[in-house]
Amino acid sequence: MSRIMQRWFSSWLKRRIPAATQQTLSHHSIFILPSGFGLLWIVLTVLLFLFGTNYQNNLVIGMSLLLASVFISTILHSYRNLAGLTLLSAGSTHTYAGQQLSIPVKLYATKPLYQLQLSFPHNDELRVIEVGQQPQTRVLSFATHQRGPLDPGRMRIESRYPLGLCRVWSWLDLNTQHMVFPAHHNGRLPFSSLDGDSGETGAALKGVDEYAGLRSYIPGESLKQVAWKQWAQERGMLSKEFTTPEGEPVWLCLPSQLDNMALEHWLSVLSFQIDELAKTPNQYWGLQLGQQRIAPSNGQEHRLICLTALALFQLGTGDD
Repeated sequence: MSRIMQRWFSSWLKRRIPAATQQTLSHHSIFILPSGFGLLWIVLTVLLFLFGTNYQNNLVIGMSLLLASVFISTILHSYRNLAGLTLLSAGSTHTYAGQQLSIPVKLYATKPLYQLQLSFPHNDELRVIEVGQQPQTRVLSFATHQRGPLDPGRMRIESRYPLGLCRVWSWLDLNTQHMVFPAHHNGRLPFSSLDGDSGETGAALKGVDEYAGLRSYIPGESLKQVAWKQWAQERGMLSKEFTTPEGEPVWLCLPSQLDNMALEHWLSVLSFQIDELAKTPNQYWGLQLGQQRIAPSNGQEHRLICLTALALFQLGTGDD
């Protein structure tokens, strides 16, 4: 039943407060109810009124009416403390799976507003002491768990100012999508370089000939990299490691015959290698994921293009 109610409420919110990159709070998008403290205030007011009328005590009746007037005034002030608040999306951001995504939001209002709380469900709350006419950018955190495009959904804006008797809130969707890259895994796939005799898209990949040494074999790697001589000497399963001269274009690609679990592991390895290559000046690299090929380049823009391709890659789509 709770899931049905949640789906109904979510559908109702979409109709009442549609998603938009800029939202201004008004009576159409603001909800208000007594807080826990406010409910106790109401009970106390009613008890005092009943006690005063029963014993015909005008002082107690006057006190109950005073408490009631304070509560009604608080409803108006609480509403005014959220009405007129404008929130804008400050752009899309990115992070790595398992890390906190920082989502920037710009705030301003036509009049000073106080004691606001902003948060996404099941994430840390951001407290804003004051918002005025001067726009300010605040950053909300959002926990990530898997790679791919991320829509954080609706953000809650809440206030209990001035006396805490009323809880005023709204749910806003700023209609932004963020990207979560594969988490880093400190591993390594053999670099490859494009056959210089062929400029075609389907050109073969070959290993770089500069031998760098031996390392432990990682399941899933090509058997061509295995050091069979050392294996015959009973030194264990080792792989030959090759490097490429600095600045020479290299290619990164996934091992063949992957299942979903192995895919996530090797995407994390590629994510780590891309960031390592991006730290080397004048180093060019390309990326091949199935039939998708990103030509060699360098720089932060190329790095983000490659990491985004990793985040979006799915078996059965990029390798058809």
